Amino acid sequence: MTETQLPAVNREWHLVSRPVGWPKPEDFALVEAEVPRPGEGQVLVRNAYVSVDPYMRGRMSAAKSYVAPFELGKVMQGGAVGEVIASNAEGVEVGDHVLHFFGWREFAVVDAKQAVKVDPQAAPLSTYLGALGMTGLTAYAGLLRTASFKEGDSVFVSGAAGAVGSQVGQIAKLKGASRVIGSAGSDEKVKLLVEEYGFDAAFNYKNGPVSEQLRAAAPDGVDVYFDNVGGDHLEAAIGSLNRDGRIAVCGMISVYNSTEPVPGPKNLARLIQTRGRIEGFLVGDHYDLQAQFVQEVGAWVRSGELKYSETVVEGIENNLEAFFGVLRGDNVGKMIVKL
Repeated sequence: MTETQLPAVNREWHLVSRPVGWPKPEDFALVEAEVPRPGEGQVLVRNAYVSVDPYMRGRMSAAKSYVAPFELGKVMQGGAVGEVIASNAEGVEVGDHVLHFFGWREFAVVDAKQAVKVDPQAAPLSTYLGALGMTGLTAYAGLLRTASFKEGDSVFVSGAAGAVGSQVGQIAKLKGASRVIGSAGSDEKVKLLVEEYGFDAAFNYKNGPVSEQLRAAAPDGVDVYFDNVGGDHLEAAIGSLNRDGRIAVCGMISVYNSTEPVPGPKNLARLIQTRGRIEGFLVGDHYDLQAQFVQEVGAWVRSGELKYSETVVEGIENNLEAFFGVLRGDNVGKMIVKL
């Protein structure tokens, strides 16, 4: 085994109780543990950046879902990228940088087969958690495959200033959308969408009914709706959907902390008239697009054609507050914790 000087203490976040409604600080604990040593076929990674994402709220519940819930009293998981500081695996050397799924901690032992080598010279390390990572592939697969985007489509994106939404809008523009509209939760984010990301129109959903603002921004209707929010945004999109319109449901952050069942859109019958389609998707079903995605989107990132924003929080001790910030919508672009 090859290794550098290993530290003694590893700080890691544990889930200690399952949140009801909005998560509270007392549902979590920052625990000091011994730095683990890699076994056969494993590597030890010093995490440089870890990801916090809205879907993690679902894993804090015991309810059956598409991914196993976090275990109580155990360290949580999430995307991370870092440097290999000890290796007990062929093909991965000390000093290599890898992407893996054992965040929420400073040091992680990872099976080499589950670690994806990344090149910090090709793009900043943090982008492998955002623009060139899971959130970027989510945008790419959801728009192009699930929503069957085609040149000339009019596209509406909710949560458009977030990591996924901002990339959806830009990819649509780069692929020839006739019009791209975004919704966000502040006037500053609305300005960013139009001036930085090239959206044709955007609105602050807090400034009035979403349905009215969407009709004003898309008087000719929308062909594609990329849903990150659910609730009134989904209902508004159905109301503005054109003939043969498609809705890709990526997330519904507006209902993640609800303690009671949330009623669905009241206008679903309109899908009969429009022959519209609503389809949910998970990025894990589309990893066959990974190579194509990295090649195409990586070129746009390097050329500056696709812009990305990151909200960076410093320190593992602030991981929890960064996660709360995502649920509140504090972030612009990808929320990342720098360790």
